[in-house]
Amino acid sequence: MTRFRQTLTGAAVATALLASLSMPSFAQTAATPADKAVATQAAADHHKHQRGDKRGDRMEHMKQRMEKLKADLKLTPAQEGAWTSYTDAMKPGERPAPGDREAFSKLTTPQRIDKMRELRAKRSAEMDRRGEATKAFYAQLNADQQKTFDSATMRMHKGHGKHHGAHPGQERPAAAPAAQ
Repeated sequence: MTRFRQTLTGAAVATALLASLSMPSFAQTAATPADKAVATQAAADHHKHQRGDKRGDRMEHMKQRMEKLKADLKLTPAQEGAWTSYTDAMKPGERPAPGDREAFSKLTTPQRIDKMRELRAKRSAEMDRRGEATKAFYAQLNADQQKTFDSATMRMHKGHGKHHGAHPGQERPAAAPAAQ
């Protein structure tokens, strides 16, 4: 039994030694305040690029689409008030601040589920509000304007499925056959 322990101990020591030799070691230098400032600015620029610039671009793109839609509809002076109400309702509301991940991680699973349901209900209410505003505006249009509105809004939504899968009524690409 003693010989078995010696062999086992020797094998464990040899394994630990080989493992420690195979791991690369890197010397770390202390970061200077200038290095930290550069890293902080780079992170801020990255987030600005990902959030701020895209939002501004989307808002400008939406404004251009709405101007084109208005021109295509050839609204009468009597319809201008309905148009203003519609465009005001379509403007994005105030976006909620990004969630505090640390606070979210401290919640229990049932609390996180409730929080996600609350956020989903807010998004759903916003979509319902916009939907009702669209229906109210649509009711003010004549038959030709309704056709124009239908085709224009269909074009606006055409590219939305390319990143998240097909929408109802669209075919999904066939799955590739499994390799055997």
